[in-house]
Amino acid sequence: MFQTQINMVKKKLSVYDLKKLKGKKQISEVFVNNEEEAIAAEEAGIDIITAAYGMPQFGFNATLEDIERIRKVCPNTHLMSAPPIFSYASSYEAIKSSYSLLSIGIDSVYTANSCKWIKEITSEKIPVISHVGLIPSQVTWLGGFRAIGKTAIEAKDVYYHTLSLQDAGVFAVEMEVVPKQIASFITKNVDILTISLGSGSDCDGQYLFSQDILGTYHGKYPRHAKVYRKLIDDFESIQKERITAYKEYILDVNNKKFNDPSISVDIDKKEYELFLESIKN
Repeated sequence: MFQTQINMVKKKLSVYDLKKLKGKKQISEVFVNNEEEAIAAEEAGIDIITAAYGMPQFGFNATLEDIERIRKVCPNTHLMSAPPIFSYASSYEAIKSSYSLLSIGIDSVYTANSCKWIKEITSEKIPVISHVGLIPSQVTWLGGFRAIGKTAIEAKDVYYHTLSLQDAGVFAVEMEVVPKQIASFITKNVDILTISLGSGSDCDGQYLFSQDILGTYHGKYPRHAKVYRKLIDDFESIQKERITAYKEYILDVNNKKFNDPSISVDIDKKEYELFLESIKN
């Protein structure tokens, strides 16, 4: 009931709505891994929810069916997704994959492909969010996972890359691990939205992964991650309780403790005697 009431009053932000927020309100964006996180994000009031599928190389093991289920549980929040990286080899295939997402109700599509391809995708009125700065799928060209834009030459490259993506028709870019001064300058000098991942508070919005916010990651957290809870400890505690409960169950099975009247059914003594009598012959 509570979720239904929230959904009734919360307005899903369209691309048009999001663009109007530039310079007026900080946009919140989170990556979710499952339906439970999506429900919580919508009820909390997150502006953009992101969910990816078919990218095990980046630790995302969801399927397209999982994305459909996530869409159903957060119907009143802008949902972004992406065709699996390296699953298409032409702008035509990228457009086809994007349409498959739009057909299940996805509101915008992420891609870090070339401006040439992106221009062809956006020419079909497919809403696109792209990426500048540290782009995980391109780290071999960057020398690993590091800040991008700490030199004047790199900062200039990030700026002109953003302008090129703007010209290609994207409505927003994720700006990952770019010095906050550069991110601030770019944000003020482009018309599209800039969403920060470790690039300071002067972008048009902030983006974090649920595993960072909720503290569910087993390894080392990225430097730009901000952890608000440590649910991994709770999950480990719950798992220990699961094991203990199963052991107690096995013990009860072995000790034949399932004749307890609260969980078993008796037959009236007279009826039982009639039963025995009836099967003598």
